Amino acid sequence: MIRKYSVLIGIVLSLILILVAILIYPGGTMFNEYAIGFDWTKNFMSNLFGTRALNGSENPSRIWAYSGMILLPLTYAIFFVNMSKKIPEKNAAYILKYGGIANILFTFLTVTYLHDIMLIISTSIFWTCIIVIMVFILKTKLHLLKFLCIITVLVFYYGVYLWGTSNWALLPIMQKVNFASSTLLILGLEYFTKKEDFAHIKPKTRKH
Repeated sequence: MIRKYSVLIGIVLSLILILVAILIYPGGTMFNEYAIGFDWTKNFMSNLFGTRALNGSENPSRIWAYSGMILLPLTYAIFFVNMSKKIPEKNAAYILKYGGIANILFTFLTVTYLHDIMLIISTSIFWTCIIVIMVFILKTKLHLLKFLCIITVLVFYYGVYLWGTSNWALLPIMQKVNFASSTLLILGLEYFTKKEDFAHIKPKTRKH
């Protein structure tokens, strides 16, 4: 039972840890260092990992945020390994399996001083895996998941656009929307797909 629901359990526990971190965050945003508490529309999740909050206070949310960030990529790795077993194409399955495992390290390192480069690497790996899955989902009859895949990917790329254009007003909001949509997608893919959904897709064979 625990193994079957390991992805759900992992995500729920991660969310609880991160929520605790949010609730005890002292305060401060990039717009107002005197703000009290965590502002969902103005704070980034990365603000939770600092030794000190943006208002200069010691940051007690750090340990809770770290714990959540350790558990979350582990949970994602389990999801990607599980999906790799459903996909009939061997090369795609390898990308999901080993990409998901490698992403554990890179995602965790986003909370260090290497944040910027690790964020780019971990984000690239994660979304490469999601897009690989989407390609196969689009070949199935799982219409609701097709829609969710497309919406989730569009939300992600809109966030990238906001980051590229330095739209700091909307970016903190889209960060949470992106996280929510991708989490819902992962839960949907984990518990509402099975190997048989992809059985009709013929794996590619090498031409001799």
